[in-house]
Amino acid sequence: MRALGLVGMLIALGIGYFVYMQQAQGTTAVGGASPQGVIDLVGVKTDLVAFANAERQQLAVEGRYVPIDELRAKGIAVPGDVRGPYSYTADVSDRDFRITATYDGPAAAGAPAVLSIGPSGQVE
Repeated sequence: MRALGLVGMLIALGIGYFVYMQQAQGTTAVGGASPQGVIDLVGVKTDLVAFANAERQQLAVEGRYVPIDELRAKGIAVPGDVRGPYSYTADVSDRDFRITATYDGPAAAGAPAVLSIGPSGQVE
């Protein structure tokens, strides 16, 4: 009877270990296989949202979107032009904007080549 309980416990531990390893592998693939890749990707998404919030704030104040350099000249805090292996570009008109982050680093599994945000506030 004890042997059956021991075998059951070993099977349960094996299944638990298998599930744990599958979940651990799934989380490291996001933004590259390294923790730094994940940090960079989260930072880039945060930066894009910050850019969009600054543009929407400017629309509320002036009734138009303005280039990133003009935001900085007005003293509005916006992220820099680079974060890790990503660099930012902006396409801004009075009524529309698109901030784009482009991956310029070495090939990494799971790292998106391009992320962008517009007036909707949705990172794509």
